[in-house]
Amino acid sequence: MKAEDIKITIPERANFIIKTLEGAGYEAYVVGGCVRDSILGREPQDWDITTSAEPMQVKALFRRTVDTGLQHGTVTVMQGDEGFEVTTYRVDGIYEDGRHPKDVTFTRELKEDLLRRDFTINAMAYNDTVGLVDMYEGLEDIERKVIRCVGDPHERFTEDALRMLRAVRFSAQLGYKIDPETEKAIRDLSGNLEKISAERIHTELVKLLVSDNPGEIRKAYETGMTKIFLPEFDVAMETEQQHLHHCYSVGEHIIHSIENVRPDPKLRLAMLLHDIGKPDSLDVDEDGITHFHGHPMVSSRMAKTILRRLKMDNDTIDTVAILVKYHDYGNGVPATDKKVRKAMNKIGKDLFPMFLEVKEADILAQSEYMREEKLENIREWDRIYKEILEKNQCVSLKELKINGKDLIELGVKPGPAMGEILNTLLEEVLDDPDKNDPEYLKTRAKALM
Repeated sequence: MKAEDIKITIPERANFIIKTLEGAGYEAYVVGGCVRDSILGREPQDWDITTSAEPMQVKALFRRTVDTGLQHGTVTVMQGDEGFEVTTYRVDGIYEDGRHPKDVTFTRELKEDLLRRDFTINAMAYNDTVGLVDMYEGLEDIERKVIRCVGDPHERFTEDALRMLRAVRFSAQLGYKIDPETEKAIRDLSGNLEKISAERIHTELVKLLVSDNPGEIRKAYETGMTKIFLPEFDVAMETEQQHLHHCYSVGEHIIHSIENVRPDPKLRLAMLLHDIGKPDSLDVDEDGITHFHGHPMVSSRMAKTILRRLKMDNDTIDTVAILVKYHDYGNGVPATDKKVRKAMNKIGKDLFPMFLEVKEADILAQSEYMREEKLENIREWDRIYKEILEKNQCVSLKELKINGKDLIELGVKPGPAMGEILNTLLEEVLDDPDKNDPEYLKTRAKALM
């Protein structure tokens, strides 16, 4: 594959911006990820443009613009309902905080602008006039399937420490290896991730986890990065499991479980954290067998702490915590209608399918001992769950055919007693769904009063 053979179809609106800038005597190219993804046959998410025009010169050429970051040379040019970031060629000043340059200097040289970018595969530019501009062998690295820094990797990672985690994330997304010199620099500088905000780290972590190769989180551990933002995972990687049902350390089991669940962010986070509390629950019996009694509850508490530390949203935190808390629920217990209804009540009807996915991924990351029997039991839980849905059986208070208003009419005062009566009635209905009958429930409520 040669640079002159590369042809990229630039969207009409982005091309209009480029042609307008060129018509005014400036250089302009699409740049970065959109060029990389186009070469790889992937659909670009954004079309960023780099230009020799300075921000005020860009603003003068277009009717609708947004001052996205004028101090860093970026103007968003609006075309219809779409915005395109147009950034002036620049040379970054000193990075004092390991995240942002203290200042930037605009330049007329595309080469200098591409030099400041993170990896060679992201340092290519393209327009229809010149074609592909590849000054740092990005195309060659795509063919070699390598993630390699532009220039000195120690400089690139000192400028922005998040680039180290991005290297692993790109490796996971693209299935590429990290260049040895680039990896060495990550090992040398991994501690600098302490300077990076939790929000930026969690964005990269989630992208890594939902990639086609989420097991690359192992590389983040090997290079010392998880020690900074997820030290609990390092402890898990170093905790062995000597048990008939397991064949990996806690950490390796976690990695294999992530690989065995579909790429939904909440599911993959649940697998990342489902056994994170095992090291704190470790017990070794007289035969050298390891046990982790109560680890689901410990893991759930730790999951909340970790996800809050990473500034995840509340819905993600709550969902993951529930899935982690109940991931062992029903293990070794034959599926029955009553047990499944009670599980649906605890976990939630909507979350129940994800609960079953978590259990299956967990089993597939264990030893082969009784694996088929375990999987068959999950299939039976799933069959009964679907049957309960079809029959519209009651599994929660909101589906109970009696409510607080009904109890007030019977003479029950609002308060703890009312809640106790409703919960008692629900327990009876979970045992026998035929009891979810208004008249029966009123009669039972009177008796309970």
